Amino acid sequence: MEVLNMPKDEYLTDLADLFKIFGDTTRLRILYALKEREMNVSDLSEVLNMNQSAISHQLKTLRTNKLVATRRDGKAIFYSLADEHIHTIIGSGMEHVLE
Repeated sequence: MEVLNMPKDEYLTDLADLFKIFGDTTRLRILYALKEREMNVSDLSEVLNMNQSAISHQLKTLRTNKLVATRRDGKAIFYSLADEHIHTIIGSGMEHVLE
């Protein structure tokens, strides 16, 4: 029996890749922090008690995969969640975990 409305394999691959990004605790901690407010690397370092290098490395991955957006203010770069979809994914995932 054929499955109706099955997305193309390339879309399923992209979706699998997206979920892999969420498969790292450090990246999830950063996303959760940014869910509350925009922050720069220094802010994230303090809030998450991590070194700036580790945070910058993970932010690059999140930025590349369009999960975080940036805003420049002078020399500082501020990070925020890219859009409401990311809020929803994190919120829905946590709801599922807490059930």
